[in-house]
Amino acid sequence: MKNFNFYNPVKIIFGKGTIEKIGTEAARYGKKALLVYGKGSIKNNGVYSAVTESLKASGVAFVEHEGVKPNPVLSHAREGVKKAKENKCDIIIAVGGGSVIDESKTIAAGALYGGDVWDFFTGKAAIKDARPLLAVLTIPATGSEMNSGFVLTNEETSEKFASGSAASFPKVSIMDPLVTMTLPAAQTANGAVDALAHIIEGYFTTKDKDAEMTDELVHAIARSVISSTDRILANPKDYNARASMMWSATLALNGLQALGYGGVSFINHAIEHSLSALYDIAHGAGLAIVMPAWFKYDLKISGPERLAKFGKAVFGVTAVSDKEAAEKTISAFEKWFAKIGAPLRLSELKIPAADIPKIAENAMALINMWEIGCDRKSVEEILRKAA
Repeated sequence: MKNFNFYNPVKIIFGKGTIEKIGTEAARYGKKALLVYGKGSIKNNGVYSAVTESLKASGVAFVEHEGVKPNPVLSHAREGVKKAKENKCDIIIAVGGGSVIDESKTIAAGALYGGDVWDFFTGKAAIKDARPLLAVLTIPATGSEMNSGFVLTNEETSEKFASGSAASFPKVSIMDPLVTMTLPAAQTANGAVDALAHIIEGYFTTKDKDAEMTDELVHAIARSVISSTDRILANPKDYNARASMMWSATLALNGLQALGYGGVSFINHAIEHSLSALYDIAHGAGLAIVMPAWFKYDLKISGPERLAKFGKAVFGVTAVSDKEAAEKTISAFEKWFAKIGAPLRLSELKIPAADIPKIAENAMALINMWEIGCDRKSVEEILRKAA
């Protein structure tokens, strides 16, 4: 088990009826907010009115920045930075899922920066400070509500890159599972796949495989995600399942899920970012395609032990050998993804196999930036297994 430092300053306010607390919390950090949200669903489910009424009651003025895409884009983030500066907003409030929170983190950093925010994603500039950010989570998936990272797509260059800093942690994140009751089944499925992907990256790529506590945490989160999702799809009004899913997705990427691991990489995310950058597909859908293909590729390189251990602990796999258990684990992933309606092949999303070289070339920019030991030929091989 490797040495580690763990730091997470985010205040979580969790449970029924907690959204009304956003005004009181926001007033601790500023007087004028940039209110960031997506394309209007929060106006249909009562979240918008709850947030705005709470802000008004606490004396917090706000300027709205709506229209964040499911894969947030640079041009819209730039507009948000401009709006925050022109209106002298001293806090940023994100109301939505991970995409909204990610763009809000970009805006929070950009509001105190004199250059272009894309500099944060290319390594040209580091984030030294940011406006205080508060989040009201409506879609459990990315864990952005309790971490310091964020992702953005430059639609002009088809690059989907990540950034982050200690200044980018939300000050407060409010999580009310009731707001997820009306999520479509596809969004529930995509969020579940995303949460699973976050915990498997470190688990399967670590160079130090003897970190039992972290392994057990990963197993527990995975079981909770799978069980909660099954319950939600069977009964969308199951509050406790919604609550477990919301908290599980947060724990899947708040730092705990990789403590003590060494030399980890986010290879599945690096490849998927290319898919969603080029084809604007849902991030979770892309991960459902990439992960089983990567498992099949990596099984020949890393051996069956980790897959066997995960399968036995999470899916209840039984087998006479680790190799058989590993193969059954990959099959279990595929069967569960299919069960919840997630795609398993590029062809299901009408992405032609002929595009694989282009996808791999795009993915290499992020793979090289993140210093992942994977060449273009290997990426193409992984993608062919997903064709």
